[in-house]
Amino acid sequence: MKNKVILVTGGSKRIGRSIALALAAQGALVAIHYNNSEIAARATAAECGNAPIFRANLESVAEIRQMFDEVAAHFGQLDGLVNNAARFTKFDPLEIEERDWDFIHNVNLKSVFFCSQAAARIMLAGEGGHIVNISSLGALRPWQEHAHYCASKAGVVMLTKCLAKAWAPKIAVNTIAPGVIPFDKTDDRIERLIAATPAKRPGTGDEIAEAVLFFLKSTRFVTGQLIAVDGGLSLK
Repeated sequence: MKNKVILVTGGSKRIGRSIALALAAQGALVAIHYNNSEIAARATAAECGNAPIFRANLESVAEIRQMFDEVAAHFGQLDGLVNNAARFTKFDPLEIEERDWDFIHNVNLKSVFFCSQAAARIMLAGEGGHIVNISSLGALRPWQEHAHYCASKAGVVMLTKCLAKAWAPKIAVNTIAPGVIPFDKTDDRIERLIAATPAKRPGTGDEIAEAVLFFLKSTRFVTGQLIAVDGGLSLK
């Protein structure tokens, strides 16, 4: 990863921060995206050797494209993209309104496509690269109070496969489905999921970052693939 330019969306906190730190430790030149979390982004950037930060509201395609222009202007290249930014809400499906659906899908699925498109335009004009999308266990297992979220993350899995075919052989596109990776106080639902996990524990951000590094460092012959980093929970 030495001197490879990798943009991580939502790279200031939680899983995104773990990914950014792991990349920096491998010698990558990390670009950290944020929207509202500037203080956290600057703190993570400092831990990544004073990496540059880039602000964009991922609900806006115009802001996405501007951010990629800024990244390309700053580094002169782009070797990898990690689509990590996401939202999560809980609703009875009968209570979901259009705004609730759009709140999730605009970031979880729409922005993944337009970030990937912007990255691909840079990569295809150069030496190619890798895109890693962060999906979710919710893409693989139905959660009755998260139909809108599960649909968005299942869309990421299929989008990964479509883009892998569209942009081969110069760009490898793969996806990771994390299991239970708690960063805050857990609730009864999270505790039930942990109890049901064959590994008998939650995962960590570092374990997701390890899988991201695997895809970013792999040959481009590995493309269109999904790895569930979930302690075996998706086997249930």
